[in-house]
Amino acid sequence: MKKFLIAWCLLLIANLIYAQTDGYKCYPTSWWVGMKNPKLQLMLHGDAVANANGYTINYPGVKIEKINKVENENYVFLDLIISPAAKPGMVKVLVNRKGSPYNIAFELQARRKNENGRTRIQGVTSSDMIYFIMPDRFSNGDPSNDKIDGLQERIYSRDTGRGRHGGDLLGIEEHLDYIKDLGANTLWLTPVIINDMASASYHGYAFTDHYTIDPRFGGEKAYHKLIEAAHKKGLKIIQDAVYNHVGINHITVKDPPMKDWLNQWPSFQNTSYKDQTLMDPYASAMDKKIMTDGWFEPRMPDLNQRNPYVANYLIQHAIWTTENFGIDGWRIDTYAYCDRDFMNKCNQALLDEYPQIGIFAETWVHGIVNQSFFTRNIFDMPGKSNLPGVTDFQVHFAMDDALTQKFGWMEGLSSLYSTLANDFVYKDAYKNCIFLDNHDMERFYTTIGQDINKYKMGINWLLTLRGIPELYYGTEILMTGSTNPSDADVRKDFPGGWAGDTANKFTAAGRSKNENEAFDYVRTLSNFRKNSSAIKTGRLMQFVPYNGIYVYFRYDAHQTVMVVSNTNDKPVDIKMERFKERTSGFTKMKNIFSATISPLQDFTVAEKGSGVFEMEK
Repeated sequence: MKKFLIAWCLLLIANLIYAQTDGYKCYPTSWWVGMKNPKLQLMLHGDAVANANGYTINYPGVKIEKINKVENENYVFLDLIISPAAKPGMVKVLVNRKGSPYNIAFELQARRKNENGRTRIQGVTSSDMIYFIMPDRFSNGDPSNDKIDGLQERIYSRDTGRGRHGGDLLGIEEHLDYIKDLGANTLWLTPVIINDMASASYHGYAFTDHYTIDPRFGGEKAYHKLIEAAHKKGLKIIQDAVYNHVGINHITVKDPPMKDWLNQWPSFQNTSYKDQTLMDPYASAMDKKIMTDGWFEPRMPDLNQRNPYVANYLIQHAIWTTENFGIDGWRIDTYAYCDRDFMNKCNQALLDEYPQIGIFAETWVHGIVNQSFFTRNIFDMPGKSNLPGVTDFQVHFAMDDALTQKFGWMEGLSSLYSTLANDFVYKDAYKNCIFLDNHDMERFYTTIGQDINKYKMGINWLLTLRGIPELYYGTEILMTGSTNPSDADVRKDFPGGWAGDTANKFTAAGRSKNENEAFDYVRTLSNFRKNSSAIKTGRLMQFVPYNGIYVYFRYDAHQTVMVVSNTNDKPVDIKMERFKERTSGFTKMKNIFSATISPLQDFTVAEKGSGVFEMEK
């Protein structure tokens, strides 16, 4: 018995000496065996963690290749090599602090069986339809997580646009059938990572801890649950990435690893938003620097992606998120303000590990050539972008012009035609995401003056033109809103997502006649699109608009679909002889909304009328 007590005491002393010390953290928090890239850079953070005699890992298959100490003694970066032969388990980094060594642990996990980057990560393509959601404003599935003690947000009220409203991931999960019934098969959520900020943190674009899912959305468990439920229903998930900046309360801002972790200025320097400086052959170096290194606002510090430690931190987090949650794609925020070499490296790292993953990025710029500069294009230039696709603001602007301007040589419908005619600048325009509105701009139904006929015309274009269509939540039920004086009006709660709402517009009974008309219109066309090879992946042929009329075809070897639009305030006759290049061999056409089959002959389109027709023999 005495020998047992002595042994137990020695074991206890050893555990105390080499204990996991509170307050010391490791990023990434975990990793996987069998990744294609065997290299991993751990960032250790904690009080004077760099003041040690050395760092040791005694774990088979895991080797410290290099120890990197930086300006701040609270950080050390360890370059590891993880052998393909390494086994899953808890890896402990022994920090050999004189007199009191301690461990910092991270978990090495097994990748899911039969999911090698091709079968689990499905990707997002032109065959998909995206439904875009702001989690805080969609549905409150769990009111108990509306307010979390210890977090800094002070505004929790549905009466204010800047405050938290309580929407969460469970609320989204509870309405997956609604989204699927609408015809969408992909969810894109604004960021779900924690924003522990004093105010206006609901939107998610000011990360304060990359490795924590916001507990007000339900945390990591709820995110896993949502993704698994979505995948079981045949729905995909896109996560919103923010590489350009973080929130002011991020640990690397409050306690920077080094002076150049952030893009530093003598005093606050706002970005100029002038993307032209990046491609202008005559631009000054300072103008370029202000564009990319200037901050969006004082609360969102700008990351220096040219710093290799910053680059590794961001890239590894993207891979960690993809592997951990099994997401299918990324939408990248504020892409034009990021360092282009860094973004090429980040994009390639994701594509190397997950060849099927979908990636497109926000490029809110003006001009087709400007937009193409940020994605794969035909131009011979140094350091050109490898980004697969963009959020196609140029097509968005053109669709707005087509519905709000009178027809002219370059105005109205001609703007949409001309924009698409310039698709030759892209390597693959079908990888671009097209949209009618989003969380940063006026609601589509407001832009078109709440005209239901223009609404239907816009929906026809969104769901039949080339690219990946994205529908902003609530557009299907005619939600309205302006960005003047703030974004709050375009980020209103989905009616019915909260207990006690006066109307539940997730159901037909809760919607008005006009709202049901709009919903049914979107649902009919989007579900037709699901089974239309011509629309999903077929070619596009457009005919030059004339007298306010625009006609184009989507076609492949199996199917031909005709889309007709009349922007005039009077009916117009359509002469089919003009389109025989695409209609030859067909004798009938089927209206996909009414299912009416008519002879393929001249017909009349009503004022502000439009239609989608499948050609039949």
